[in-house]
Amino acid sequence: MRLIYAPQRLEEGIDALAGEPVFYAILDRAGEPRFRRRRNGFPTLLHIILEQQVSIDAAAAMHRRLSGLCHPLAPEPFLALDDATLRTCGFSRQKMDYGRRLAQAVASGAFDFDGLAAAADGDALAALVALKGIGRWSAEIYLIFALGRSDIWPAADLGLQLAVADCLGLGDRLGERELREIGDRWTPWRSVAACLFWQSYLHARGRAAPQLAAELYAADD
Repeated sequence: MRLIYAPQRLEEGIDALAGEPVFYAILDRAGEPRFRRRRNGFPTLLHIILEQQVSIDAAAAMHRRLSGLCHPLAPEPFLALDDATLRTCGFSRQKMDYGRRLAQAVASGAFDFDGLAAAADGDALAALVALKGIGRWSAEIYLIFALGRSDIWPAADLGLQLAVADCLGLGDRLGERELREIGDRWTPWRSVAACLFWQSYLHARGRAAPQLAAELYAADD
């Protein structure tokens, strides 16, 4: 099966950015980013909720336990799981609430993943953050890795903050506001730029590209 990488038009974006010294250096030492695209749907957005405030490894372990207990991993079977079962998968009380609210919205038709895929970036972002438990970081990560959007800049991501500061020689870590302003220079390829910086971050730590995003994450409200 051919792997599909995030975001869409990744190679075109790399070609457009490769002339900048910072990206040329990343490509030279770390290679092209190879972050796998995920399916647009309930399991992926639930996985992103699990990733809030924890590492990707911890979230992946929780998601594997949940997938082993919930067949299929869809809104109705998820809603049938009790608190004790979700706790064994690593859900906090807050994440139980967020997950159930998401499942209820999808099951009732109030939230539509097909409509989300057809929406413009700004409209898709607004629809996602309207869900309880989905802040801007979670929405932006979903737009890049599930919908493949090419011009998204998740400035609250800790891994991205560290990587950009390191690659540009700007100190230990950038704040979200400063990083968001810096990212404007890479429109319309900000998602590709983010993936290149994540690639650099992981390479420096001897890590291979994970399936979803960077190793460190910011917390959503």
